[in-house]
Amino acid sequence: MGVSSQAVRPFGFRDKAGYMFGDFGNDFMFLFASSFLMVFYTRVMGIPGAVVGTLFLVARIIDAFADVTVGIVVDRSRSSDKGKYRVAMMKMAAPAAIFSFLMYQTFCIDQSMGVRIAYMSVTYIIWGILYSCVNIPYGSMASVLSDKPEDRTSLSTFRTVGSSCANMVIGVGAPLIIYETVDGHQIIRGGEGTQIFMWVSLVFAICSIACYFACYRLTTERVKAEDHSAQEGQSAIGQVAGMLKSAFASRSMIGIIGAAIALLMAMLFLQQMANYLYTDYFGSASVLATVNLIASLMTFVIAPFASPLAKRFGHKAMGCFGSTLGMVGMGLLYVLHTDNVILFSAVYLCTFFGIGCFNIVIWAMITDVIDDIEVSSGMREDATCYSVYSFARKLGQAFAGWFSGAALTWIGYQEGATAVQSQETLDGLYMYVTLLPTIFFALVLVILLFIYPLSKKRVEENTAALQAKRLTADM
Repeated sequence: MGVSSQAVRPFGFRDKAGYMFGDFGNDFMFLFASSFLMVFYTRVMGIPGAVVGTLFLVARIIDAFADVTVGIVVDRSRSSDKGKYRVAMMKMAAPAAIFSFLMYQTFCIDQSMGVRIAYMSVTYIIWGILYSCVNIPYGSMASVLSDKPEDRTSLSTFRTVGSSCANMVIGVGAPLIIYETVDGHQIIRGGEGTQIFMWVSLVFAICSIACYFACYRLTTERVKAEDHSAQEGQSAIGQVAGMLKSAFASRSMIGIIGAAIALLMAMLFLQQMANYLYTDYFGSASVLATVNLIASLMTFVIAPFASPLAKRFGHKAMGCFGSTLGMVGMGLLYVLHTDNVILFSAVYLCTFFGIGCFNIVIWAMITDVIDDIEVSSGMREDATCYSVYSFARKLGQAFAGWFSGAALTWIGYQEGATAVQSQETLDGLYMYVTLLPTIFFALVLVILLFIYPLSKKRVEENTAALQAKRLTADM
């Protein structure tokens, strides 16, 4: 792979802003679903948490294999004068947004439980597959916008900023719109059969398409993708098997996969369950909105220091710091078992500061892995490697969704927009929200320390080797 000889605009702020908009578009769908889809299914549609959790598990496993398939298809596709990955992303943006809207429909709320579950399952699974068709080329794009490590760190930072922008809109605005207080309890605005979720999801779907279009227009692919057309005759099974064999032969890929699964289980479990904890246990959607706002603003505080810190300590060290802070913070909350919402929120936000330090560089870490595989094997397949990583993330999402639904059933959570929970249920809710993330963050730390091999020194060695390779190829 080498940089195209055709004159192109130098990498700059326009590319960073465009890449930021891409994740802004992703998270108008993904973050809203991660935070509120289980709430919609259980409290509006009246579907048991265990059923919802099982659907999340099955759908995410399907998505994981869809990611691999999409990665292979995109890598095998031919580049146009407008690029490869950004074009593939834009083709599927509208269908994904449409199904994101369809998931929140309530027209079958008076139908039997079987009909409701069937509609929920079909729309959610299709949306997940379409989301893969958008997210895989978007994520792979970072490797072809620039071949410089510092630029890729900037892209990872701006991607996280885009996610934080979406989180400010969704995490702050949505709770205030969706919940209302009646007789001292937080309930869904409008009660049973409410269409509030439908209208919010429509606005977010439109915003998502607009953000993807901004990403498409502002970014430029500069690194010429390798030609994989010789592999087009291989069977799909053969391609998947070969790709998985190559990826799992890499210790760096195994390490990032393990860390990604554990991190997503911690993060998404927290995101999904925080809505229940703040509205049911603490009884305050307004505090939830405030906490989400502060957590989002933390990214903007961390972002200017991301590149200097990564240059000084390396991506792996920042990941270890973040997972340690997450483990300590949630472990402390588990031990305290406090009913003081201010104390809980303060420690909870410290945990998210650690998560932010990790998330700000995590997308640069997968490009480090892609470089490492190219150095060791001589083959570079950006979308395929990214899809393997996304495969792992989907498994983390699957288990987080299952744990969330299962935990609600374990504690005896009562479904319904106006349901009030017992104190025993609330105490069980607090225990799971704090204990499980503590375990998951500890697992992330162990994997980074003892399995993931890409220290700052090794990343620098890989970068130098690839720059020499491409310089020779361009001569």
